Amino acid sequence: MDRYLVINNLEIVFNNVVLVLKGISMEVPEKGIVALLGANGAGKTTTLKAVSGLLDYENGDITDGSIEFMGRIISGEAPEEIVCLGISHVPESRRIFTDLSVSENILAGAHTRKDKIEIMADHVKVVDYFPILGSRSSQRALFLSGGEQQMLSIARALMSRPKIMMLDEPSLGLAPLVVKEIFTILKDINRDQGTALLLVEQNAKQALKLAHYGYIMENGKIVLDGKSEKLKENEDVKEFYLGITEESKRKRYSEVKHYKRRKRWLS
Repeated sequence: MDRYLVINNLEIVFNNVVLVLKGISMEVPEKGIVALLGANGAGKTTTLKAVSGLLDYENGDITDGSIEFMGRIISGEAPEEIVCLGISHVPESRRIFTDLSVSENILAGAHTRKDKIEIMADHVKVVDYFPILGSRSSQRALFLSGGEQQMLSIARALMSRPKIMMLDEPSLGLAPLVVKEIFTILKDINRDQGTALLLVEQNAKQALKLAHYGYIMENGKIVLDGKSEKLKENEDVKEFYLGITEESKRKRYSEVKHYKRRKRWLS
């Protein structure tokens, strides 16, 4: 698989003071699924905003490194230009247009396109992935459940015909069965459309089950990466991201793996 998105030694500062990303490097291959994992405040959302061109709206600046998409440097490009190039962003907390209908929300994702006939054909395809949205097409989006709103946010992003879709915490606040359904649909989209996925998640178990490759961030740095199957077998990942522990092995604080892990990863 060819490299689609390449982030190289990216450094980001907010308000000319706070260093948030500290030289991270990662890539998303063509048709690949990549998970970006880490605790709150690790820098995951900032990474997605940098790719989407949204840093200016939050007083963030790229002070070093680059972002490359299909061989083109896109660091500093306008958000609408980045969408036209084939990168869509499904933000945290959905951010749908609650006063618009479900159908109007979906069509809003095609605002950069002019091909009206194909837009309507894509609308049909998108609803095929999310039948519940089709059955509620004229309903105001405000009245959808949390899971349905997340589906709507993904459906809207698909309307731009993205080559890469970036999703920020798609499982946040959703019931396990709904999360499982959404992740199954994402897998189908990747398979059917060839859309690469960059998935920011705290639900490491679901993310690594879906992804081909994963990166783990702590304090603005990539501290571990590898194929998903390999990461799932890593003892630190098991304990601190998958919740798999052996309580009988816990000792005093200085001997707990978390202490050793941080000393090893962040030194």
